[in-house]
Amino acid sequence: MRGVFDNIPTAFKVSKASMAEFPTLNGQSVSYAVLQYPAGGVNPPHTHPRSAELLFLVDGALEYNPDCDIPATAISAFGSASAGTVSVPMSVFATGIDDVILAKAFKTDVATIKKIKAGIGKP
Repeated sequence: MRGVFDNIPTAFKVSKASMAEFPTLNGQSVSYAVLQYPAGGVNPPHTHPRSAELLFLVDGALEYNPDCDIPATAISAFGSASAGTVSVPMSVFATGIDDVILAKAFKTDVATIKKIKAGIGKP
């Protein structure tokens, strides 16, 4: 992870240090992630089903502001070697659930659901 603090990515980027990357963490109950946010970047809504998360802001500012012009870097610490990440947008809109059902569930129309799906990457 050398150089991770020197290069600001053009999109939100996560560099993990978990059991998947370092098998020797198995049984250690710890893992980390470096989160890099470009100016105006967004971390999609998510949960960690097997751990709590402690976020430490190293540089920049994290705020609810789509016009933010300052990049930020943060480190997340987890109380598990395999915290897992469940992306809310992917879990809802990339599942194959019929667009009509999603539109009804979110009290919107199918066109809006299609726009949301178009903005979400492939799983």
